[in-house]
Amino acid sequence: MQSKLVEKKYLATFIIITSLFALWGFANDITNPMVAAFQTVMELSAFQASWVQCAFYGGYATMAIPAALFIRKYSYKSGILLGLALYAIGAFLFIPAASMQNFLFFCLSLYILTFGLAFLETTANPFILSLGSKETSTRRLNLAQAFNPMGSLSGMAVASLIVLPSLWSDRRNAAGETFFHTLSEAEKATIRLHDLEVIRNPYVILGIVVVVMFLIILLKKMPQTAANDKQDPATQTLKRLWNNSVYREGVLTQVFYVAAQIMVWTFIIQYADNLGINKATAQNYNIFAMGMFLCSRFISTFLMKYVNSRVLLAVFGTGAILCTSGAILIVGMPGLYCLVGISAFMSLMFPTIYGIALENVDSKDTSLGAAFLVMAIVGGAVMPPLQGLIIDMQTIYGHPAVNVSFVLPLICFIAITIYGIRSARKM
Repeated sequence: MQSKLVEKKYLATFIIITSLFALWGFANDITNPMVAAFQTVMELSAFQASWVQCAFYGGYATMAIPAALFIRKYSYKSGILLGLALYAIGAFLFIPAASMQNFLFFCLSLYILTFGLAFLETTANPFILSLGSKETSTRRLNLAQAFNPMGSLSGMAVASLIVLPSLWSDRRNAAGETFFHTLSEAEKATIRLHDLEVIRNPYVILGIVVVVMFLIILLKKMPQTAANDKQDPATQTLKRLWNNSVYREGVLTQVFYVAAQIMVWTFIIQYADNLGINKATAQNYNIFAMGMFLCSRFISTFLMKYVNSRVLLAVFGTGAILCTSGAILIVGMPGLYCLVGISAFMSLMFPTIYGIALENVDSKDTSLGAAFLVMAIVGGAVMPPLQGLIIDMQTIYGHPAVNVSFVLPLICFIAITIYGIRSARKM
């Protein structure tokens, strides 16, 4: 008899923890289009603006291991509460950042905000895996992760419908060109003050929502799971994790996946801009991509009942390779459609890589094992600036540099496909 996906005794906890996936999805995907927004309003290059992503995903790299050690000592619930507190602090720091009109202060605010996200992801992912049998753990995580793009869609919608259309710095002339750079310094200062306040407001509201979630979880009794058991010394855990080749390769693959995801979703606006499409309209393509991502996540979760997750990972990786190749080689709207199509194939990658990597990891090693998989999100900090440097070149051998820049996600998807094939052979 097949085990239940979520047992009744864990259902309330599962629902509450799953809601957190939407919370960090919102933060991720309202931040991605801010790269383009900051690029215009602060008059930055694509490389300089990409420091938004470096700060955002660098926070994961900094705090994932401390988060795991904290959870090992205390509990999943304590880790979640601390994560929500840091999340709220980072969001509220947007108030002084906007007042000071300082780009580095915005980056610092995002850096602290993602300290909280690192705690939440390091805690919530293994917590979901532990709420039931190991047999259904990867499917359970895919189901929980399906609510992440719901938060992402909300973040994208706020960016597309509220933030980006309200930016005075992105107003265009009849030829579709921005004229902010032609204004006097006094005119720019007025517009900059307005636009930075527009960027600030969603984060402040988000901070209030996070405080509410903090109070709900503070008052909710959580079930005791493996994270609360006596732990071996961290050195023994690290040795076991290193000797697990599927886990070890899974961490590296997760670096590639997160890098690819962030590059695809961050620079879709620049790709569209090269075709003469304004930022608000370009963000609609991102929303459509996220809609495909969400639908595909539910479809892939259903398919896992019949097809092994490792095989599906290899198949979806191949689809992503084909779409990315189209985005690179085809100049024009068909290339943009290929870029949007990548999201359908990315849908199962993060939770599936995560689940495969932890599948044969001992329950007492899960919190630290999860930390390295969350730390792998550093790929989102490292690769986007490199892509920004390529985009700043404008053209490469007569081909738009923004198209050529997607060679970096292509390399990532090749690595993911190889991991799917290799892990399937080790079953």
